[in-house]
Amino acid sequence: MRIFDTYVQKLKYKVLTELARQTWVGNDAFSVFNDIANQVVKKGEPTMSCCIYKDRAIVAERIRIALGGKKEDHNVIQVIDIACDECPVAGHVVTDLCRGCVAHACVDACKLGAITVDSHQKAEIDKSKCVECGKCAKSCPYSAIANFKRPCERACKVDAISMAPDGVAQIDSEKCIECGACVYKCPFGATLDVSSITDIIKTIVDSDNNKHYHVHAIVAPAIAGQFQYAKAGQLISAIRELGFYAVEEVALGADIVAYKEAQELQEKGFLTSSCCPAFVKYIKMKFPQLAEHISHNLSPMAETGKLIKEQDPDAKIVFIGPCTAKKGEVRKPEVHQYVDYVMTFEELQAMIDSKDIAVDQLPETELDTATYYGRVFARTGGLSEAVTEAVREQKAAEEAAKADAPDGAGTSGAVASGEAGASGKPASGDAGTNPGKPASGDGACDGDSTDSKPFVFDPIVCDGIDNCKTALLRASKGLLPNNFIEGMVCTDGCIGGAACLSHGNADKRAIDNYGKKASHKEIRDVL
Repeated sequence: MRIFDTYVQKLKYKVLTELARQTWVGNDAFSVFNDIANQVVKKGEPTMSCCIYKDRAIVAERIRIALGGKKEDHNVIQVIDIACDECPVAGHVVTDLCRGCVAHACVDACKLGAITVDSHQKAEIDKSKCVECGKCAKSCPYSAIANFKRPCERACKVDAISMAPDGVAQIDSEKCIECGACVYKCPFGATLDVSSITDIIKTIVDSDNNKHYHVHAIVAPAIAGQFQYAKAGQLISAIRELGFYAVEEVALGADIVAYKEAQELQEKGFLTSSCCPAFVKYIKMKFPQLAEHISHNLSPMAETGKLIKEQDPDAKIVFIGPCTAKKGEVRKPEVHQYVDYVMTFEELQAMIDSKDIAVDQLPETELDTATYYGRVFARTGGLSEAVTEAVREQKAAEEAAKADAPDGAGTSGAVASGEAGASGKPASGDAGTNPGKPASGDGACDGDSTDSKPFVFDPIVCDGIDNCKTALLRASKGLLPNNFIEGMVCTDGCIGGAACLSHGNADKRAIDNYGKKASHKEIRDVL
């Protein structure tokens, strides 16, 4: 069974695996650079570039970034200059598919006069006038106009990647949200996320089989759609085999976050989600006027780490998930106090194979501490489903308290979630009575929820950065009727994360099936 989507991922895995092997036996990575490079790029095998020596030099740079990257570059995503192919940048170009038709729809579409017709009736683009709007390409009935853009630039939706004067890609850390889209999309693997894999191994080894301190692994629910060569329970056993004291599911933290966000939303009237660090960073960069409306709750990762550290203060916490942006989140003081390291699924696969663990031969270890709602956080729409359920449960608890209270007593400010079906999927509320609707006067969001009408949870689910941008733009202009923005920068949510082993439609089904296996049916059961 194919584990990875691309050979670039496999190359990354091979480097990390060999680096992990050397670290397990106590070798200093800087002293075995050449050994690792020679093992990854063996003599006589086909080369990736002009020669075996350049391939090994690229591997050496991969090792350097895996060890923390360039000291002067604090960004999670970094560029391997020598690996960049300096792809040409041509923009919109008329290809040989142009038929020299009579209509010339492209000419009519261009309002800047950038397209002319030669003596053979073929279209030509004047680059001195072209603004790369793409209207000509959309109008051509033959799709004869192509937009030649660098894969990394095309992948980056926040325009953080550009071409340096020497032609090599460069990342603007002031714009980068560390989502890792460029890492997954670059055909040459010239962009890479920094790694803590050696630090994690040393932490496990130095614990002396967890005698000095306990090393806990907390696993993102997106793991259910990965490692398809083994059962989920076997993978948990494999993580234990690596030397972790215990494995906990971050879905429990997601349940807690959903419950807290439901309460915060009722109090404030309008919120954006905070579980996706790339989304949070995007808001602060592009829509600072909305930053105050970001949920003040910790992410599920940090919430889970907090739970463990409250019971085991000296514990070391390692988050395992599909997200490169989490590597940036863990650097924040308010998060680092609860989570020590972040490891991706790609890095986990490398660690497992560095110890030659036959995952599919291990017994299953069951994890069952969360609900369906916490587990489906891993896919787009799951967060809103969870908050919908939390609102329903809180309303039920409030009504029960009223029923038990003496006549005339009880609580006020009832919460309503609209109609939520058996699956917990959110239903749109009445935008006209929505207390979270941004005020149209100054673009700010009106958080006054003291209206006598019951609060209606009305989320908008944003799948991917483009949809996030649209919703945030509307909110900033006071035109968004919804009172909650679920923002997931990666398409499909966490299961579409850049550091997933594979990406596909089956991942969503796997997450839903994983959620349905949870024995806890209500969020309040696990709080």
